[in-house]
Amino acid sequence: MREGLVFFPEGVRREEMAKNIYVGNLSYNSNEDTLRAAFEQYGPVLSSRVITDRETGRSRGFGFVEMEGDAADQAIAGMNGADLDGRQLKVNEARPRESRPPRPRW
Repeated sequence: MREGLVFFPEGVRREEMAKNIYVGNLSYNSNEDTLRAAFEQYGPVLSSRVITDRETGRSRGFGFVEMEGDAADQAIAGMNGADLDGRQLKVNEARPRESRPPRPRW
């Protein structure tokens, strides 16, 4: 089996088992590896992403971590207000993105 792959029982969707966690107030020096390492103390991390600016490639100061149910709840409680790379994190369960009207093309 290749490292980093997660297999789910047949008939169970990934969304039913995992929670998406919003992580705000990230340092611009934080990356996906430091984010993953910080959250792994609470359980297996299915994925981690630091959101970057399209044009500059620089971090936008927030990201997402995906973990399984109980581990996700423990991580949210334990990491909210914790220090990572000199910044106090804001951590909560991610909400679905709100729909926005299409932007006009110029």
